[in-house]
Amino acid sequence: MSDTFLPLPVNKRIFHWLNQSTLLFIIYSSVTVFVIYTCMYGFRKPYTVGLYEGITYLGVSYKVCLVIAQVIGYMISKFIGIKFISSIRPKKRGNYLLICIAVAWTSLFLFAIIPPPYNILCMFINGLPLGMVFGLVFGFIEGRRTTEIMGAMLAVSFIFASGLAKTIGKWLLIELNTSEWWMPFAAGGIFVGPFLVFVWLIQQLPPPTSDDIAARNIRLPMTNLERKLFLKQFWIPMTFVVIAYSIFTIVRDFCEDFGNELWTETGYKNNVGIFANTSIIISLIVLLFIAAFFLIKNNKLAFRLSHYLVILGLTLIIFATILYNLKSISTITWMLTATSGLYLAYLPFNCLYFERMLSTYKMTANIGFLMYIADAFGYLGTVIVLLIKEFVSIKYSWVDFFSMLFYTAGFIGIVLMVITTIIHSNFIKKLNVT
Repeated sequence: MSDTFLPLPVNKRIFHWLNQSTLLFIIYSSVTVFVIYTCMYGFRKPYTVGLYEGITYLGVSYKVCLVIAQVIGYMISKFIGIKFISSIRPKKRGNYLLICIAVAWTSLFLFAIIPPPYNILCMFINGLPLGMVFGLVFGFIEGRRTTEIMGAMLAVSFIFASGLAKTIGKWLLIELNTSEWWMPFAAGGIFVGPFLVFVWLIQQLPPPTSDDIAARNIRLPMTNLERKLFLKQFWIPMTFVVIAYSIFTIVRDFCEDFGNELWTETGYKNNVGIFANTSIIISLIVLLFIAAFFLIKNNKLAFRLSHYLVILGLTLIIFATILYNLKSISTITWMLTATSGLYLAYLPFNCLYFERMLSTYKMTANIGFLMYIADAFGYLGTVIVLLIKEFVSIKYSWVDFFSMLFYTAGFIGIVLMVITTIIHSNFIKKLNVT
């Protein structure tokens, strides 16, 4: 029998199908990255619905100790990733994803069997590998004509996955009476199977086509020299972007890690579905805005508009918080609107802003390098604010605290993004970018 009529191995068959249909490729890759990153959150966020009441360590509430420990691990991972993720070879990404989740889940098992305060170290270990997952996943989809659509799905998984992970954590606590110590490990176990399946699926993606490379520039592992040359040329606008992104990261992390306290304070303590319900609505809003950039073929135009999208999100944050403080809208309306605005400001950097920046300037670089610079300093800021919050004696309600965070992100963020817009406009004129 001719080889022409022999069935292809499953992986080669998938590879062939994806090369034949752009629509199938978009659906396949979007669903795959969405599920993988959603599963990652199942190992990272469920513990945040635990209150760990009546326990302190060195005068700090125990939950804050756990949050700080995990964020420090995550932050260190981002600093390491500036070099590691930007230089990794594509064929190794899948294996590293499996190693990362194995280490993270093991740390949650140790968290359950090691008594406090020693299990704080387990949460630090948990954050170290999970910080690498974004760069490993995004490496599969960057530098393509359809990156915005796939990146939007990956980015909105941040919102949906956080709500889903916390909903599962709260369900384990309330419905199954799982202890706060075993709940994170049990929640992670729910996500292991889907994670393994979809890591295998993502490895079947074909590389960028010649048309992709022509439209978005080739993305290759970077050398030390290439990283230095990029920063030498773009350190000024990157400084403003990193400061703005750090502020957005701080506010986002507080929304995720202490949203349960806000909902409890405002009368939603036993509402199991509050996280998933609000996160689904926010995800759909943000997905619509970001994915629409796929329609803009001109990289320079899309890059400029990405600045305006961030400013729009920040404006929503400010107005929603003003209306809530004036008692003109409900808590749910406030959090839906303000959090939607926050993610409209935060998520473009994860899937749109840097993608179009590299395509505009046609620099030899990759998203992992730029994203991990921004993330590293963003999580450093989160750690600093967490420590200030605990050790500076200020009486506040969670509503007041979140209002302060939203106002800070909104007003300072708008100023920084306007400055960045002006700088890049001058750069584009100077370099005569078409």
